[in-house]
Amino acid sequence: MEAEVNRRAVALQEAVAEFLDSLRHERGASPHTVDAYRNDLTAAVQLLAPLGLEEWTDLTPALQLAYESSLGPPVPRATAQRRISALRSFLKFLRRRRSAPETELPSTGGFRKAKHLPKALALADLERLLAAADTATAPGLRDRALFELIYGAGLRVSEAVGLTLDAIRGDEGLLRVTGKRDKTRVVPMPDLTARWVRRYLEESRPKLAVKPLHAVILSDRGRPMSRQLAYARLQLMATVAGLEDVSPHVLRHTYAVHLLQGGADLRAVQELLGHESIATTQIYTELNLEEVAQRYRAAHPRA
Repeated sequence: MEAEVNRRAVALQEAVAEFLDSLRHERGASPHTVDAYRNDLTAAVQLLAPLGLEEWTDLTPALQLAYESSLGPPVPRATAQRRISALRSFLKFLRRRRSAPETELPSTGGFRKAKHLPKALALADLERLLAAADTATAPGLRDRALFELIYGAGLRVSEAVGLTLDAIRGDEGLLRVTGKRDKTRVVPMPDLTARWVRRYLEESRPKLAVKPLHAVILSDRGRPMSRQLAYARLQLMATVAGLEDVSPHVLRHTYAVHLLQGGADLRAVQELLGHESIATTQIYTELNLEEVAQRYRAAHPRA
């Protein structure tokens, strides 16, 4: 049995050697790159040969799945992704060089590096941050209204500074938001957010405006506020509040997490955030998905 496995491994390694020669001589890959591919593909051979693989053209979806399954924990995610990528590159080479059949290539999707998620603010920290704006001044009142909008309506910073006066439906407590790819959505404003926005429009904006403009949020010089200035103003408030690593995106993320903690449906959060895919919303709210799962298990009769 061992001799048979070794025979298969040698046959599989012959094709790998051909691929490595192509990397070295035709593509000019560095010795380090060639060694990395050799190690990753040798690992694939060592798993697949005992499973009965004789030729790479016979690599079935079941064998691919077996290989991918071997790359779960404790194998580091980055290592797993690199090994799958190496196998994909090798199989593409065989297609071109040997006219191998068009078998489905393995996907690296499940092994992508986890996205870094910002930490959602606790409610007490959020309130301390928002209260750091000096609302006795026109710029301070503007800052309070701006970041109340980002948190209260879950806006991207670009959406918040891009708001126009006709987008605010104050009587209804709604905002018309233009997001990515110019897609428009309507989102509700909490009563407290609406009150701060109304106060800004009545007391602060007239003092900041030096000429008629449609932009809601104005800089100290009466121009539409930039994203960069919004970041800087929030950082100043965070310093006053004694908080670190706070950005407009942290406020938007906090909005999503607080909604989920309050029992909001994930699909509803997707719509409010303006995400095309539910998967994107899951990334934003990943820190809170276990709580959602617990509520599901407690509420569903078949959970």
